[in-house]
Amino acid sequence: MARNIQSLERAAAMLRLLAGGERRLGLSDIASSLGLAKGTAHGILRTLQQEGFVEQDDASGRYQLGAELLRLGTTYLDVHELRARALVWTDDLARSSGESVYLGVLHQQGVLIVHHVFRPDDSRQVLEIGAMQPLHSTALGKVLSAYDPVAHSEAVEADRKPFTDRTTCDQDAFEHILDITRARGYAADVEETWEGVASVAAPIHDRRRMPVGAVGITGAVERLCRDGELRPELIAAVRDCARAVSRDLGAGRF
Repeated sequence: MARNIQSLERAAAMLRLLAGGERRLGLSDIASSLGLAKGTAHGILRTLQQEGFVEQDDASGRYQLGAELLRLGTTYLDVHELRARALVWTDDLARSSGESVYLGVLHQQGVLIVHHVFRPDDSRQVLEIGAMQPLHSTALGKVLSAYDPVAHSEAVEADRKPFTDRTTCDQDAFEHILDITRARGYAADVEETWEGVASVAAPIHDRRRMPVGAVGITGAVERLCRDGELRPELIAAVRDCARAVSRDLGAGRF
């Protein structure tokens, strides 16, 4: 059995201590409560402070939880709420389209799949929650890059490698695709990431009208496309789903 890392255990215990009881604690209080030497406690606190997880009051010298923990917690809550609000609508989209449905958010220069509804048939499928997709070639990624400034910066700075002959890697051509995406309200991926596979995705906004994710369907080109173009009824279904989830998040009408 792998051994736990003692310094991480102590840091976790320190954060839990600061999260309960008094709002601010001094070094002696923290060291005494956790049974640590002052030098050890101070070293852990200094590292947590450098990472933004702990803050020190200049006047009293006491420690409290830092803003970085709030940011991480808010991110978790946002994703959790996004999935919860999208459950019914993504199930409906899978049934109406007959295709797999994916819900994605920006994460580490890519798209993190946070929800996946299987194609409603008897085919063998693999759950892809937790999988990562590229920003520059997938429909989900292009939607996030078009509407989220942070995602746009990540996509521009990333190495936009080709996955197929259809992948757009040139910067100007990529920016043109993002302009089209914003103009029509959805993004497409027809064999740009995987041969024989097409996708369409639309943005999801929260109560602040900020982009918080994207929802889309993925399937075989011959099912999603007709005469070389994405089927209009599938595009409409994806956009309706995105608007419904956005409304449930408090965004109002788009």
